[in-house]
Amino acid sequence: MTSIAVTTTINGDDVEFLCNADETLLDVLRNRLGLMGAKEGCGTGDCGACSTMMDGRVVCSCLVLGAETQGRNVETIEGMSDGQDLHPLQTKFIEHAALQCGICTPGFLVAAKALLEVNPDPSEEEIRFWLAGNLCRCTGYDKIVRAVQDAAAEMRGASA
Repeated sequence: MTSIAVTTTINGDDVEFLCNADETLLDVLRNRLGLMGAKEGCGTGDCGACSTMMDGRVVCSCLVLGAETQGRNVETIEGMSDGQDLHPLQTKFIEHAALQCGICTPGFLVAAKALLEVNPDPSEEEIRFWLAGNLCRCTGYDKIVRAVQDAAAEMRGASA
């Protein structure tokens, strides 16, 4: 199989890689670039565990081909923190115990960050709707919603 050369931006860094024509972005991130945050939960785009951002839009990286990222801007969970400084969403997920096994957590965080970038003050209903593409089998959703609400308030400079 012929390899395809791809030049893209991942988490603000210019990146070049070779991939097969049928290789998913998820596989490229994990197997070629060593970015292990996105997880394969279902492989069919139903669970959200592999959620990443591409050109400002949440996508399931198991449904995007690596070659499709040519010239695009990709953001993963690894780009969410600033070195050792966690993003407020990451901090609030810890504080609210909004994670257990961790398979779904990166996808929830990526999707929640995307929500707060377009709506810094979402209602509970808006949060639940926005995160509906992400499934969790361990924690339930109440702790996740509370963590997003608390992070949104903190990021706005308001008290939760």
